[in-house]
Order: sequence, then C-alpha cells, then structure tokens
Amino acid sequence: MNPHLIVLDLDGTLLTDEKTISVHTKAVLAEARRQGHEVMIATGRPFRASKLYYEALDLSTPIVNFNGAYVHHPKSRAFAATHSPIALNMVHDIVDSLAPFELDNVLAEVMDDVYIQRHDDQLLDISSSGNPKVTTGPLIQTLKTSPTSILLQAKEQQVALIRQHLADTKADLIDHRRWGDPWHVIEIVRNGVHKAKGVAHVSRELGIPSERIIAFGDEDNDLEMIDYAGVGVAMGNAIPQLKHIANEITDSNNDDGIAALLVDRLQLKL
Repeated sequence: MNPHLIVLDLDGTLLTDEKTISVHTKAVLAEARRQGHEVMIATGRPFRASKLYYEALDLSTPIVNFNGAYVHHPKSRAFAATHSPIALNMVHDIVDSLAPFELDNVLAEVMDDVYIQRHDDQLLDISSSGNPKVTTGPLIQTLKTSPTSILLQAKEQQVALIRQHLADTKADLIDHRRWGDPWHVIEIVRNGVHKAKGVAHVSRELGIPSERIIAFGDEDNDLEMIDYAGVGVAMGNAIPQLKHIANEITDSNNDDGIAALLVDRLQLKL
C-alpha cells in the first residue's frame, strides 16, 4: 500500500477527555508508521503545549501549530518552516474596535511568549503550558511584536456578536474560531491561515498527495483540513458541521476512534 499521511488534531481527537493518548490508539499509530505511513499533529496549540504528545508518539515529522500559523520540524532545520503572524497595528485596531463589547480579557501569543491584558489564573492555566514568558498589562503598551495569534475572552452571549462584527469588518485581514465549550474564547489568526494550509505544506515536503491524507478532527478549526484531506474523518464527538462535510465518521476520542478507522482503512494487523 502506498504511504499515507495521517494527520491528528489533539484535543477532542487524539486525546481523551483526560488529555491522554490511549494505549490502543498509540499502538495502532506505531504500527501504521512501521508499515511505512507518516503520522503528524495539526493543532491549535502552540508547540510548547503539544511537544509532550509529539514525543509520546515518538514522531519525526513536521507539526502544525496555532491552527496553521506556525509550521516547523522539531527535528530538522532543513524543513522550510513557516510563520504567519498578525500585523501588530491590526491587533490594536481589532481591540479598539471591540470596545463596545466589553471583552473580559485579551491574550496574544508571539510564538512561545504570552501577553495578557489582565491577570487571569484560569486563562493563563490553559496558555502557560511549557512555561512561556508571560507579560501582563495593556497590550497597547506591552505588545511590540506581531503576534502569532490572539485570544479574545468574552461573555457567552457576546461571542456570536463579536464574531459577526469581525466577519463584517475584518474578514479580509483575519480568520477567527470559537474554542469548544466551556470556553467563551475566540481565537484570531491572520487571514488565509488554517490547518489545511499547514498540512498541504507538509504533504508537499513529504511527497504525499492530498488523496492519500487521512485527517482526523472534531471542532470548527478542523473544517478546512477535513475538507482538504483525501479522507477527512470526524470523530464521534465532533460538531455537526464537521460531520456534515467529513468523508467518514468514526468513534469518539474516548473510544479509540482513530484506531478503529485506521485498522479498517489501512488494513493494519496488530
């Protein structure tokens, strides 16, 4: 069988709700690699927060972070890394334009440095994995470099309104996603940046065409990737929009959905 590129989202996909990789799924992925297939991660997380899982799978492939805004190879400097930050002046313009919505907080990440408008233990807890340098204070004063991504934290009832505002006024400049429940957070990246773009870059470098990409996801930041892949797979716990466009629907992240589909699709024998 020709080699396939297996692309894994992390949260809600590869990871169980306890943020672990099941023993069975790990064994199936190892067998897929033994039989010549490539395995990679494509996540909204920064690399510092995904390195643990990259190492747990003993991967030797590039990785897509920040939903495609940063693509690099942790083990090879020869790989053509890409970084697509948001223009600094646009960040300040966005924050200013959202004044009527009374944001709870704004957080910016410059690769592995974190800038947060107001100290918030809960938001920092999910953003500080890997021990980044954290700077607290108004972004207009502290943020001096174009960030890789921005997080907007708002009241639940404001999230849809904010996203509509961004779609109406900034669609040509940025893309945005809502985090999965229970987080009322909107993540912003530069326009045209998404996981599919990062995966396409990796697939070209590996010489594996899109029709031999098997990609797994569960949330709206996986939509382009699932649509792009030759076999786009929605987890059983995925949002309805993703299931609607997926080629396949497998079991949930807590029920070894990745393993079940790969054993069947790639005819793996453990």
